[in-house]
Amino acid sequence: MHKYLRSVGFGKYQKKKEIVQLLDELERTADERKRIQIESDSNLCEVRAELAPNIGIAMVGETDENDIFRREYYYPYMIANDISSEVDCNIQRHTEKETFGGLLDEPRVGISLIFYLDNGFEYLERKMDHVSQKVKAVKLTGLSIEGKILLPLHKTRKQIEKAQVAAKDRSSLMEAARNGDEDAMETLTIEDIDMYSQISRRVMKEDIYSIVDSSFMPSGIECDQYTVIGEILHVEEKINKISLEQVYDLKLNCNDMIFHVGIAKRDLLGEPIVGRRFKGQIWMQGFAVFEG
Repeated sequence: MHKYLRSVGFGKYQKKKEIVQLLDELERTADERKRIQIESDSNLCEVRAELAPNIGIAMVGETDENDIFRREYYYPYMIANDISSEVDCNIQRHTEKETFGGLLDEPRVGISLIFYLDNGFEYLERKMDHVSQKVKAVKLTGLSIEGKILLPLHKTRKQIEKAQVAAKDRSSLMEAARNGDEDAMETLTIEDIDMYSQISRRVMKEDIYSIVDSSFMPSGIECDQYTVIGEILHVEEKINKISLEQVYDLKLNCNDMIFHVGIAKRDLLGEPIVGRRFKGQIWMQGFAVFEG
């Protein structure tokens, strides 16, 4: 069973037999099918079953000379329309199977952000057809199985503007430091020391979530999972047409980066309202927008 199956509204499916039956039914009724010929007698095939707008399950396998589809693996997915990042993106194949991961050196996050490439089939098609695989933008989404709602931090307009300017300046400094600018490295080091001392003083009297507005940190040993705290910009409630479970599509602003998070209503503690914050662990996915 895929760990994040419950994120798209299948929390009640616990037994392997039930999931196999579900996937067989989705395979029969799916509308979207893609196929690539990899050998003379077999094709790589992707079947997508949409369960709610922009939410569904993708199944990948091979079809033989008799056009019989043999499912090899599946995963839940969520697609967003918002561009999250336009920095350089590097795509690499996973070792185990024909899936791909993307890497973004996103200065706003401060780490190398790794995600599971949702449109890996398109990337493979482009590679086999010798078409440009250069990525011009990425639309990020995350699936979560547990999260909570935090109250917003009260900020004046002046404080918001000051924070935006500081974030932009820090992003410029990090870019300069990556290019070998020693002055930028020294400035960033001093800023980090000052920030650490300020937080150390404040945490003695304040709750940590009143100090940390948003955060984006790796979580666990899998490289595409993160713990995030982000401001909710938009909330959309969707219904899984098979299970009739409710799923939230939360549009978040985290470290000035926009992305969407999908989580079942039953797994979210608190009421999501625009302006409040979401905190939870996510499995990061990304849809690459290719040039040409």
